[in-house]
Amino acid sequence: MAEEAADGRKTRGTLSHGPGRLLVTLYGIFAVGAASRSAYQLSTRFEEAPLAYTLSAVAAVVYAFITLCLVRGGDGARRAALACCGAELAGVLVVGTWTLVEPEAFPDATVWSDYGMGYLFFPLVLPVTGLLWLRGDRRDRREQRAASGAGSQ
Repeated sequence: MAEEAADGRKTRGTLSHGPGRLLVTLYGIFAVGAASRSAYQLSTRFEEAPLAYTLSAVAAVVYAFITLCLVRGGDGARRAALACCGAELAGVLVVGTWTLVEPEAFPDATVWSDYGMGYLFFPLVLPVTGLLWLRGDRRDRREQRAASGAGSQ
């Protein structure tokens, strides 16, 4: 639910409310999907594409951590989610470029291959959306603190 700022404006509240709820849901889905896929591939076909399957497992861990941070909320979790979204975006860009430049290094796709094309580019869109959401939420919280501090003087 949205919280009310000192000046009567509605704010977004915690990260898992409003549009943040959709982010939490999508990150949760990707965490489960990437973890399931990589666990199966690592346990049954590791020798076929160890790099690709390991990178998918890393993606799953990143997705799960971001999901937990978004659900938890708070300043520390917000900073951790921001850092992880930045790292995720860097990973998608590096792995996406690597798979295009040196496709023979990836006999099978990862979640981040070709910038997430196999997942309708959601792996590229999610961290950008997450970064924008987290920065906007941080700005709202800063404005809310400034308004409540000014109102109490």
